[in-house]
Amino acid sequence: MQIVKMEKEHCEILAELEKLCFSRPWSRKALEDEVDNPRAYFVTAVDGDKILGYGGMHCSHMECYIDNIAVFGHHRRKGVGSAIVEALAAEARRQRAEFISLEVRPSNRAAVGLYTKLGFAEEGRRRNFYNDPTEDALILTRRFPKEGEA
Repeated sequence: MQIVKMEKEHCEILAELEKLCFSRPWSRKALEDEVDNPRAYFVTAVDGDKILGYGGMHCSHMECYIDNIAVFGHHRRKGVGSAIVEALAAEARRQRAEFISLEVRPSNRAAVGLYTKLGFAEEGRRRNFYNDPTEDALILTRRFPKEGEA
């Protein structure tokens, strides 16, 4: 498995993955727009010519926010999600971000467990953030040490 920068050629399959994973999926066009967005960093997990999943974030003013992480069902629990999140975290650090943050449904226990394992901690809650069904969002954040700190 490799983590590569998302390319427009990936977006048709990733739009299908979005439909499988999210109640409000991003369109192919929305994904394609992120490829050349200077504030965005999106990656695709691939194994040869197979797409396993993807993730992306936006960064501004030393802060990075993960938009989506999605992995095809038959590739879950194989380290794909962890590799995607770690690639995003590495880029956030490269950009000298102070933290990387995301929202997740509390009912998505697998995702909450993954993010917690990767050093994210709950820093808040957005009431009724999600719909289809309505649910709060946990705000999970991973803070990075400042230069000179351990």
